[in-house]
Amino acid sequence: MSQADLLDQDPVFQLKGSMLAITVLELAHNDLTRLDQQLAAKVAQAPGFFSNTPLVLALDKLPSGEGSLELAELMTLCRNHGLRTLAIRANREEDIAAAAALDLPVLPPSGARERIIELAPAAAPEKPKEPEFRPSRVITTPIRGGQQIYAAGGDLIVLAPVSAGAELLADGNIHVYAPLRGRALAGVKGNVSARIFCQQMGAELLSIAGHYKVAEDLRREPLWGEPVQVGLTGDVLNITRL
Repeated sequence: MSQADLLDQDPVFQLKGSMLAITVLELAHNDLTRLDQQLAAKVAQAPGFFSNTPLVLALDKLPSGEGSLELAELMTLCRNHGLRTLAIRANREEDIAAAAALDLPVLPPSGARERIIELAPAAAPEKPKEPEFRPSRVITTPIRGGQQIYAAGGDLIVLAPVSAGAELLADGNIHVYAPLRGRALAGVKGNVSARIFCQQMGAELLSIAGHYKVAEDLRREPLWGEPVQVGLTGDVLNITRL
């Protein structure tokens, strides 16, 4: 047997059955204007469903007396909404003839029960969470050596003197409307925009977002003992007069 004979016997196709999901659009009325409007609403509701969806147009439930159907116009309307017509289902001679003119397969009326497709509405974009509001923590009594005061999620406001050996911590800013002789650590969770304000700088340590100066450095500052504000410039504490 020659090579050509062997090739002739090698099949180039197979016929196979399939259970592909095909959407059926069953028309209840011959009203293309309302169909266009209602399909647009469905697309807005579930846009992912209407994307090159294979479709059978079921015309066998159309009531008589509503005039002839413009099949080509109907197919164009469906295509505009992402529905691709593969065939029609019809029993009226005029619809079958229109399908033949468009070289469109015609399926017989179906006796099978077909379920209505319920489209889940498109999920609304998740609203960003509002930042949690934490009121400033206000201290009105003197803070003694060995005490530690922490303002979680906000500012710390102290209206009394802070003794040596005391420690102030805040996720936000620290305000001391009195002499500050202890340690003050603002932006302890990494807030580089945090600041420290005090009426009299005599601190053992000042820190913002982990960047700090100790008393030895602070005493060299020309504003030692003066009202100051402390901010972060790059990774260096910047001390200026209030």
